[in-house]
This record gives sequence, C-alpha cells and structure tokens, in this order.
Amino acid sequence: MATEIIQPTPDVWDRFVEEQNGHILQTSRWGALKEAFGWRAELVALADGGRICAGALVLFRPLPLGLGSIAYIPRGPVVDWSDGATVQALLSAIDERARRQGAILLKVEPDERDTVEMRERLTALGFRESPQTVQPPRTILIDISDVQGDPEGDDEVLMRMSGTCRRKVRVAYRKNIKVRECGVEDVATYARLANVTGERNDFGVHSEAYYRKAYELFAPEHAALLMASYDGKDVAGLFVFAFGRTAWYFYGASSNEERNRMPTYALQWEAMNWARARGCTVYDMWGIPDAPEEQLEAEFQHRQDGLWGVYGFKRGFGGEVVRAVGAWDRIYRPLLGRAYDVAIRLRGLG
Repeated sequence: MATEIIQPTPDVWDRFVEEQNGHILQTSRWGALKEAFGWRAELVALADGGRICAGALVLFRPLPLGLGSIAYIPRGPVVDWSDGATVQALLSAIDERARRQGAILLKVEPDERDTVEMRERLTALGFRESPQTVQPPRTILIDISDVQGDPEGDDEVLMRMSGTCRRKVRVAYRKNIKVRECGVEDVATYARLANVTGERNDFGVHSEAYYRKAYELFAPEHAALLMASYDGKDVAGLFVFAFGRTAWYFYGASSNEERNRMPTYALQWEAMNWARARGCTVYDMWGIPDAPEEQLEAEFQHRQDGLWGVYGFKRGFGGEVVRAVGAWDRIYRPLLGRAYDVAIRLRGLG
C-alpha cells in the first residue's frame, strides 16, 4: 500500500476518528483543550488515495530546564494494529515529528484491550511498558442500547444494576431531585461543587477555566453539563461526553448537602439517557482501581485511597470491568528517559 503523510483539517480528522470508532481523546477538540493548558497538539496522518487510513493526535509537553519534551498519544493511535506495514509507516511519521519537537520519548496509550497479542505487538515495535499511566487503564463499560428513560420502569439497564443502586436511582426522583441540562453560565457552580468534592475525597480537580473550555469545545454536540438540584439549589453535577457509539463519564461533583437524596444516582441515569438519545450504545464509567476484578470485589468496602473510593459507587450500575493495554514508552534519548522515570515518581505528567 502506497501512503503519504498529510496534515488533515480538524473536521476531516474528527470524521475519520468517528468512522473508525476511535476515542474522543483522539479528536482535534481534545487537542484544542489540552493546548489551552500547556500542551502542544499536532495531527499526524497517513493517506492512501487521498483518504486517511491511519493517524494520531500527538500531544507535546515541554520539560523543565530546556531538556526537550514528552510526546504523548492519548487512547491512540487510530490504526489497524494488525496491519503491520501501516503501523510501521505511521510510527515512522510520528517519530520524525516527535524528534523535531525535541521529544525524549513517545508515550502511547492505545485504545485496545489488554491482551498477550497486543503486548507482544507493542514490544516488537520497540515499546516498553511504562511505569506511569496518564489515563486510567481499567474501567466499567455499560451497555445502554436498551435504556428507556423511566427510572420507575423495568428496562434492562435498570435491571442489570445492583438492587441497592436501582433503589437509589428511584429514591432520587421520589425525593424531588431535579436534573437539567445546563449552559456555560453554570460552569462556575459546577467548579465550586468540584472543589467541595475534591476536598471531601482528597483528590485533585480541574480549574473552572478548564471545565469552561471543555464545555465550549464539546457542548452541545459532544458533551453536556447536567446539574441536579433540590428545592432550587444545585447539589451535584456531571460532565458527560459522547463521540460515535460511546459516552464517557469524565467529571462528577457533589455538595456535602442533601446527599441522602441520592442526586449523583439521578445524574448517572440522566447521563445514560442523554447518551442513548445521541446514538451511543456504550457508557464508560471512566476510571476504577487498576486491580483484577476479584481484588476489587474483595477490597472495595475497606479502601478509600485513589480510585477505590469511587469504585463502590460505579460498580453498582452494572456493566463489564475491562482493562486497556495501558501506557507504553518508545525511548528516543535513553539517559533522559531514565531520569524521567525517576521524576515521574515524584510528580505526575498532568
């Protein structure tokens, strides 16, 4: 196959990603979001006969002291990994672009299941498993193809939830929780709730500016900000994203007040219905502890560190626990690569 390296327009690239059922983190809009907060985004694509056949959104983050940069491909590249010639051609194009940006390594997090075959492919291509993942490799995927909207009904999505979770969804509505889709003017309220959540659960959250930019780039076509209120006061919020057949629950927040009314459960139910109305069939809960399912079930009631605190909540909605292959590094400058390994144990990539 004869291919050429091209520079696609954002719209052309995003259509290709959607046609390939690629991840939303590979869209040009995600690149624009990250560019607003310290990254540089570039699209690298191969075309055959004028049509894109493979490519990647590559993000670059400068290192301190002028030591170069890190090249990072979130949930990509978008390529048929079984087509060895195309994979090699794409990686060569990415390598050239990365070296031009002074990258000391290329980190990829393919949107592929964790299998022996996938690991062997990455190893054969010169990658090594990274000591650091950026995106959570393990998640819960929920089939929402038959969600019907009525929380008091008996559709299959409700029936696949745990009895406790199903009851809490219904309690939220019976206790007068109201959910609405919001505009950009409500982002400030969401950010305040996110800060409350972060302080309560001891984890970091994004800035109001970050949430606002995400809303401006993705809503209303590919994202929604949903807010749950009681008696006219907002008590919880959720950002849901959709692209192709998949929706993602990326960000959630809640007040310390009215938690007995289960507003976060109503939000998840409404987010699933919002996603299904846009043609999605899969709802990704996005991020649980990276441990085997047996360990998750054995330990989640006794642990609150990291993502353990949210696993008990997310598991109740049913679905399948799956693991992506995780992060893999292709080292360009070995000495600096080893120094980077040490540094990331002290400070995350961000």
